Amino acid sequence: MTMTISSPIQLIYAGGTFGCYGRPLTPLAADVFLPTLQELMLSQDSATKLLSISWLDNALIKDSSQLTPSDFVHFYRLLLTAYTQGSRRFVLITGTDTLSYLGAFLAEAFAGSDICVVLTASMRPLLDSDVLHSYTIDTQSDARDNLHNSLKLAAAGESGVKVCFGGESWPAQTVQKIHSHDLMAFTGHSRAAYPANSYIKTLSDTRRNHWLDDQKALFTSIQARAKHTRIHALYCLPNDTDVINNQLQALLSQPPAGIILLGFGAGNVPYSVALAETLEQIHKIGHMVISASQCPFGGVSDSYAAGSWQYEHHVIAGGRLTIPAIYARLLWLLLRYDTPARRKQRWLNNIRQTGTSIKKR
Repeated sequence: MTMTISSPIQLIYAGGTFGCYGRPLTPLAADVFLPTLQELMLSQDSATKLLSISWLDNALIKDSSQLTPSDFVHFYRLLLTAYTQGSRRFVLITGTDTLSYLGAFLAEAFAGSDICVVLTASMRPLLDSDVLHSYTIDTQSDARDNLHNSLKLAAAGESGVKVCFGGESWPAQTVQKIHSHDLMAFTGHSRAAYPANSYIKTLSDTRRNHWLDDQKALFTSIQARAKHTRIHALYCLPNDTDVINNQLQALLSQPPAGIILLGFGAGNVPYSVALAETLEQIHKIGHMVISASQCPFGGVSDSYAAGSWQYEHHVIAGGRLTIPAIYARLLWLLLRYDTPARRKQRWLNNIRQTGTSIKKR
């Protein structure tokens, strides 16, 4: 089927603060929330009334802090199925806690396609819980504007996975949450992590079908691996190196996993002979260790000897990727490829394509 820009926007409700109501706040079920949203907002807003919007059934409604790799795969499958059937434009309403992680994962999973996915959420519920006798939109909430802007962005149909929040939008792989309460809770940018060039502006039916065939052929194994895939984050603190070494040692008995090593500044990690030896052992088992910075911006570099030593022991530089983007890429590689060598090769290929690598001196 040839997909056109006139195809409806498929709206997916997945819970989160956006759809919470009552005391205590709890996500409303889809069969309650979606008709309410239609009645109070979509049918009343002059701009959204002009758009062709339909609902995509989704059974997974939960607080986003509870999402797991299997849940990420659920949304991947939901979108993939609809995309296979001819839909191209989607808006996904989720929660803010893991929005950046889910968005980055979907961006990895749909690279090479011409899908348009916009994720949004809100810091305050759409509905006013001070009014308990009927459903009323909270005029102080950011939910209405976030959804309105997301629908407009999806209507434009530009290929890629994006996050729309607080009046701005960014490629999903660059987004991170920077405030736990403020309505301007997220930020992102357009100059890292191949945000644009991993998508195809328009695909021929033949190329799209080939892409879809590749995805569908692997889905069963991806779904099975998601139940057991683990990604660990080890946070460097001003401790003796025995602390971080012991944490890594504890993973030696675990199946191959992803490990994010959160260093100081530009990725500096305290050195010890024991830690270097443990990294060698970790590599032999098949774990992928990615260096990241505790700083929200700037990423890692090898400018300091305090950080560069780790790259001689099979640690891979996370470059300018955010922590959610590193997590998402690790997760996708662990699900998509069946050997440590292929996962590492694919990561390094991504680096060469996007210029996010550390330049060796």
